Amino acid sequence: MRQLKLNRIQTSTIIVYCILVVAAISCIAPFILMIASSVTEEMTLIVNGYRFWPKKTSLEAYRYLWRNATYLGRAYLITILITAIGTASHILLTITLGYACSRRDLPGNSILNLAVIITMLFSGGMLPTYLVYTDILHIKNTLFALLIPTLLMSGFNVMLARSYFQTSIPFSIIESSRIDGAGEFRTFTEIVTPLSLPIISTIGLFAGVRYWNDWYNGMLYLTDTKLYNIQNVLNQMLMNIQFLKSNPESATSALNAPSSSVRMAIAAIAVIPILLVYPFFQKYFVKGIAIGAVKE
Repeated sequence: MRQLKLNRIQTSTIIVYCILVVAAISCIAPFILMIASSVTEEMTLIVNGYRFWPKKTSLEAYRYLWRNATYLGRAYLITILITAIGTASHILLTITLGYACSRRDLPGNSILNLAVIITMLFSGGMLPTYLVYTDILHIKNTLFALLIPTLLMSGFNVMLARSYFQTSIPFSIIESSRIDGAGEFRTFTEIVTPLSLPIISTIGLFAGVRYWNDWYNGMLYLTDTKLYNIQNVLNQMLMNIQFLKSNPESATSALNAPSSSVRMAIAAIAVIPILLVYPFFQKYFVKGIAIGAVKE
C-alpha cells in the first residue's frame, strides 16, 4: 500500500513537471520566434512566414535600425532617465500612501481608503485629463509629459502595499519602536521600509515596466520628436516603413525597408532590457505578490 502511494505521488509529480515544462516552453517560444524572425531575410520571411529556424538569415533589419542609431540612442537615454525617476517617485508615493491606509489608528483612515478605491472605479475621462495636463500643468512638449501622467499613483498598487503592511508587518513592532522613542518618520524609514523589500520590488517592477513600455503619453502630449522615448521612436519608424510600402512614389525606398523583419527587431530591442532586469527582481516579485495579495 505504501509503495502504491509512493508510485502515485511520483506519477503526479511527473505530470506536474511535464505541465510546467510545457508552460515554460509556451512562454519562451514567442521570444525565440521573435529573435529568429528579426534575423530572417525579408523575402524569405514573406514567402515562408515566421519560423523558429530561418532558411536564410539577414541582419538588414538591425542595419536599418543602426542607421538611426543617434535617434535611437537619445530615445534610450530619455527612456532610462524617465523610467528611473518615475519608478523611484512612484514607489515613494505608493508606499507612503499604502502605509497610511494600513494604519487603523490614523484619523480619517476609512475616508482615505475610500478615496483610493474610488480612483480604481472612476476616472475623469480622457478629454478633461488632457486639458488639465496641457492647460493647467503645461506639460505638453516637455519631459514631464512622459513622467507625470504615469507618476500618479495606481490605486491597485496602493491597496497591494496596504495589504502587505497589514498582513506582514506586526503592529507590535511599530508599538515597540514608539516605546523606544522613535517617531513616525523614523519608524517608517528604519523599521517598516527594510521589512517591505518584497512589496517595494513588486511595485517597482510594475512601475518600471509601465514607464518603459509607455508610448500613449508621448502620442498625446509630444509633438517634438526630440523628446520621444524609445517606444515612440520605434512606433514612428514602423509607421514610416508602412508609409514607404504604401506610397508608389517611394518604391525604391520601400524595397530597401525590411518591414516584416524590422517589426521583430523593434520588438526585440524594446523587450530585451526588461528581460535582462527581471531575473534580479523575480524573487522579491513573487514573494510580494503572494503576500501582498492576502485578503483580510
